[in-house]
Amino acid sequence: MWFEKNDTRSTRRWLAAGGLTAALALPAWAQQAEAPAAPASATLAAQPEAAGAKGQAAEAPPAFSIEVKAPDGVRELVEKYNELQRYQAVPDLESSELDRLLVVGERDVRNLLGTQGFFSPTIHVTRAAGDDGRPRVVIEVDPGEPTVVKQVEIGFEGDIQQSTDDDAARQRRRIVNRWGLPEDKPFTQDGWSSAKTDALRTLLARRYPAGKISYSLADIDAPANAARLHLRLDSGPVFKLGELQVSGVQRYDPVLVPRLSRLKPGQVYDQQSLNDAQARLTASGYYDSAYIFVDPESKTPEAVPVQVQVSEAKLQKLTLGVGYSTDGGPRLSAEYTHNRVPGIGWRAITKLQLEKKDSYLQTDWHGLPAENGWRLGTFAKFQRLDDGELVTTSQQLRYGRSKSDERYDRNYYLQFDRAAVSHKDGTAISDARAGDGTAISVNYAWTGRYFNNLQYPTRGYGLGAELGAGYTLEGVRKPFVRATARWLQYVPLGRGAGGSRLALRAEGGAVITNEAARVPGNLLFRTGGNTTVRGYAYRAIGIDYDDGTVVGPGRYMAVGSIEWQRPIMIDGERSIFEHIVFLDAGDVAQKAVNLRPRFGVGTGVRVRTPVGPLELDLAYGLKSRQFRLHLNVGFVW
Repeated sequence: MWFEKNDTRSTRRWLAAGGLTAALALPAWAQQAEAPAAPASATLAAQPEAAGAKGQAAEAPPAFSIEVKAPDGVRELVEKYNELQRYQAVPDLESSELDRLLVVGERDVRNLLGTQGFFSPTIHVTRAAGDDGRPRVVIEVDPGEPTVVKQVEIGFEGDIQQSTDDDAARQRRRIVNRWGLPEDKPFTQDGWSSAKTDALRTLLARRYPAGKISYSLADIDAPANAARLHLRLDSGPVFKLGELQVSGVQRYDPVLVPRLSRLKPGQVYDQQSLNDAQARLTASGYYDSAYIFVDPESKTPEAVPVQVQVSEAKLQKLTLGVGYSTDGGPRLSAEYTHNRVPGIGWRAITKLQLEKKDSYLQTDWHGLPAENGWRLGTFAKFQRLDDGELVTTSQQLRYGRSKSDERYDRNYYLQFDRAAVSHKDGTAISDARAGDGTAISVNYAWTGRYFNNLQYPTRGYGLGAELGAGYTLEGVRKPFVRATARWLQYVPLGRGAGGSRLALRAEGGAVITNEAARVPGNLLFRTGGNTTVRGYAYRAIGIDYDDGTVVGPGRYMAVGSIEWQRPIMIDGERSIFEHIVFLDAGDVAQKAVNLRPRFGVGTGVRVRTPVGPLELDLAYGLKSRQFRLHLNVGFVW
């Protein structure tokens, strides 16, 4: 950037060098300095020479002191960046030398103020005698009126200007409408640089990775305190994806990268699509890392090669875990993953969990994804649920197809379920109401995640639904339909880091069939505990039998919750802690008309951790008349 002063018009012009290249698309390109931009002369104070001078100044008193008299914001800028500071450590500074420095100091302060949009300041730099006999330099500043943007002209050249494609037109409008330094806003050098950077970033993000700034000018009329901004963007040609060029593949099938990335030849370049493809590769479990990019200087923009660099995950992995939850108590777990089972090439994940209430052994096998992203899979689970008076031992087998992405999961499958129920002393219970039975069903499940952050959501919503139909296989065979739905919404109540929010949650389920049908207990409903109705024990809400001494599953369930979440501020900054207050309600019944909500109220804290939020709640069940502590880690939807 160079600076030109026209004395006849009393006008300063800031002209950015043309030809800013698409290298700005790199991560380092997007970083912006938080401190106000300072002229080169002011930044000398931060160089090693100045640092050494200051180190020597710690041993000897400064040659002179500096006093700045100016409005608060301007005073802080001048105190921090004025060039005179670095000469305070010069030993034996002559009086005549100091006088010459005052002239340099005035020019330096004027340049500093220009970075903040003050081009007509009144500045006096004088010397006076200090109380300790050393000279005192007094810098008096009246910044004057700030310069205001009076005109903005944004032009285009290249394909984006010539194209009649609706997508190109939308991109032009987006750049103009999102311009960061509009008319009637105060002009600053930081604001001008940031606005140009954002405009170029929007151009590079889609269709035009070779885009650049071909011309930019901030025309400053100092007497009128007015700035006229001119920017022209050269998009270059539109880029379309060509073939994938993959490196780093050794142990896994080469078809995995193109199928998981879902990048197709002929697709218009979109940086977000490349980012999403990277996320799919790393989330697949086959790759520890992935990097996808195109060369903006490619000679074939109509079919630019897509470079994919991957680092493969280990073929086998064993994970051992020790945990605790207020729902199930202490827990031990072991999970074994084989990413390519010999003979079939499928992935197998087998997990064993040992817990007082919920112990199980399960194995989940998935094939390679097809071109459309769907994959075959099979699942088996053997589970023992200890609900106090009732113990349910169940087996579940499943075969179907599934498709998963960052934002949604879909699967349909054929499922076999069997459940055997007994008292805690081992006596079998052959009763449909207790959940003893066998069934086969076909099912479809869908989950959508539309949160701003999938690990620490603060706004957005999630939806989930399951629908199944089948037959019971024990006793009198009866058809049945099972449906569930769930919803979670985060509603911001304030702006900024300290803004609070509401978390609204609802869940419902129904099994519709003949009263005599023996539906397995793992398809029926019980609720209560950490993520359902706090203030009640895990699965403590169900159908009461034998004067309430035995709680069994029911065919209808409804749960709702409203939670107020407020960040805890420390020294004006948002901390890792949040305070929450909540009201939960839910019930289970054999008929929908018999649902009567049981309420739980309480308060708690949330702590941000690397594995997700740590939730610690103290809740009171209005019907149970008991306080319960609830502990949960992580967010899963």
